[in-house]
Amino acid sequence: MNLANKITMVRIFLTVVLIVLLLFPFYMVNIEFPKVLIRTISVDIKYFIAAGIFAIASITDAIDGHIARSRNMVTDFGKMTDAIADKMLVNSTLIILSSQGMISPVITVIIVFRDTVVDTIKMIAGSKGKVVAAIKTGKVKTTFLMLGIVFTLCYNLPFELFNLDVSNFLLVLATVFAIISGVQYYVMNKHIIFERDQKKEIANEEAQK
Repeated sequence: MNLANKITMVRIFLTVVLIVLLLFPFYMVNIEFPKVLIRTISVDIKYFIAAGIFAIASITDAIDGHIARSRNMVTDFGKMTDAIADKMLVNSTLIILSSQGMISPVITVIIVFRDTVVDTIKMIAGSKGKVVAAIKTGKVKTTFLMLGIVFTLCYNLPFELFNLDVSNFLLVLATVFAIISGVQYYVMNKHIIFERDQKKEIANEEAQK
C-alpha cells in the first residue's frame, strides 16, 4: 500500500461519502441542509458540498497517477483500484444526477456504455499480454465530464445568472468525445480483439490428441 494507492483509496472513500450525501434521506432523521436564494435561484447547500467532494476526488485522480509514474510506484493493485475508483466516482454520480432529473439520462447511458466497451477492450488486451494506452480524446472527455458534473452540482452557477447553460454544454461535449474516443479505442485495438490466441489453439490441439 504505497502513497499512490493510498490516494486512490481516499478517492474511493470520498466517492462513498458523495453517494451517501446525494442519496441518503436525511429528512427521515430530521436533518435538513440549508437552502440559499441567489437572485431567483434557490440552491440546496448539500449539492455545493457534493460539488466540493467531487472536485477533490477528481483531483486525486490526477495526483495518484502522477505519483505512481514519477516515483515508480505502479502496481497491479494500483491499476485495478484506480480503474474501479474512476468508474465509481464518475458513473455513480452520473446515474444519481440523471435519476434526480439534473442531467439527461442519454448522457449517462452513452458514457457508461462507452466505458464498458473500452474496459472490455482493455481486459481482452490484458489477457493477451498487451497494454492499451490512454488516448488524448479520452482525457479530453474526462476533463469536460468532470467540469460538467461540478457545474451541474453547483446549479450551473455563476453562469446560470447570465442564462448560459455551461454545465450541459460541457456534458454534451464530454458525450461527443466519449463517442469519438470509444470508436478510436476500437479501431486502434480491433486487431487485438480478433487476434487468434495461438497458445490456446495449440493447447486445444494437444488436448484432442
